[in-house]
Amino acid sequence: MSECIKEVVKIKHHGREIYGVSYMPNNGEKCPFVIFSHGFNGTNEDFAKNSEYLVANGVGAYCFDFCGGSVNSKSDLSTAEMSIFTEKEDLSAVINTIKDWNNVDQDNIFLFGGSQGGLVTALAAEEYIDEIKGILLLFPAFCIPDNWTERFPTLDSIPDTAEIWGVTLGRVFVESIHGYNVFDHIGKYHKNVLIFHGDQDEIVPLEDGERATKLYPHARLEVFPGEGHGFSEEGNKKVMEMTYEFVKANALDS
Repeated sequence: MSECIKEVVKIKHHGREIYGVSYMPNNGEKCPFVIFSHGFNGTNEDFAKNSEYLVANGVGAYCFDFCGGSVNSKSDLSTAEMSIFTEKEDLSAVINTIKDWNNVDQDNIFLFGGSQGGLVTALAAEEYIDEIKGILLLFPAFCIPDNWTERFPTLDSIPDTAEIWGVTLGRVFVESIHGYNVFDHIGKYHKNVLIFHGDQDEIVPLEDGERATKLYPHARLEVFPGEGHGFSEEGNKKVMEMTYEFVKANALDS
């Protein structure tokens, strides 16, 4: 079992700074690596346990706060300045930085995204097919553009700010995804994809996970009976174990 070196790593891009934490095995070897992207109003800490589990098994990880990604974000921007596409820029900057780290096996970098972070991960992966070995999506929120377009059917109806779940969003968030069909923008990523989804998810329909699975050439959907949008401790433990197994199996392929 590898000892964990935990370190705050900040990444600057587009005039803003991302706050993140790297988790590395203390063995001096290049290791496979997973970049974790949190969901709406989440933080880097959401996947701390997942990262520690990976490190114990010789896999490195990086968890970060999206800029404006939550009311508790340690990264720059306010929630009113954030959009799906600023988050995609953030993730791209993280990928571009980490692929140059000396202690990371550049051939075995994986992306993991939860909920809104799953949507962002899926979109970013389309532009990093060569660099990213595999992607894992935890109840990816492919429904976000449809939900907001339904709430504000015309561009004129979009307010300067909108609030949801105690978070103030700016016009840019809604306008940038107005009428945006996610399923037209994913599916070119031809390496292995693993999607985790609960059959009791009332936020993101399981049908979205099923549809995405059919779009990708090499995707598998793992349905968790009884789980909703946010898994139980038992469900999360299984996700951690399956993430490591996915990394191990795909890293061996190289």
